[in-house]
Amino acid sequence: MTERLFVAVLPPRDVVETWDAFLAPRRDAEPDFRWTVPQGWHLTCAFLPTVPPALVDPLDEALSEVAARAAAFDLRIAGGGALPDPGRAKVLFLRVAEGTEDLGRLATRCRHAASGCGIEVEGGRFRPHLTIARTRPFSARRWLTILDAVPSAAWTVDRFALVRSRSLPGGAGYQILGEYALG
Repeated sequence: MTERLFVAVLPPRDVVETWDAFLAPRRDAEPDFRWTVPQGWHLTCAFLPTVPPALVDPLDEALSEVAARAAAFDLRIAGGGALPDPGRAKVLFLRVAEGTEDLGRLATRCRHAASGCGIEVEGGRFRPHLTIARTRPFSARRWLTILDAVPSAAWTVDRFALVRSRSLPGGAGYQILGEYALG
């Protein structure tokens, strides 16, 4: 049995509450969307789909080393986007407007740490974003206008987390296994 884990930056609680309040009255407009749960919102640095339990402790140690060598940085979320593209969107997300290079460096270090432990890291090129909804392919242009009105938020990223992901009937369930303070 393996663990499904990811390493992520978690937005502050007040930021999550602000975004949730903005999106709450709009969620009913698209009943076919699978909205992500605000308590689970995150910016994924590394997705680790099959971690053997024996490698969780070495991963924890490797991520502690990453954190000790990384400095805190400023991040700002503003506007939205769609993957793979606005004309055939399957995912709606909030966009990282500032701090992408620092977040990218942190993601690279976390991915290398996991690989160094012998853990498979899934994903290609790093695309910093915060997923808010998934759906069947559709034209998202109207929704991108709405997402551009989501209140922007900025904070200093001073930590990241190792999170367990479990599939549940209503979506994913998350459990924080460790938090790592930068610097």
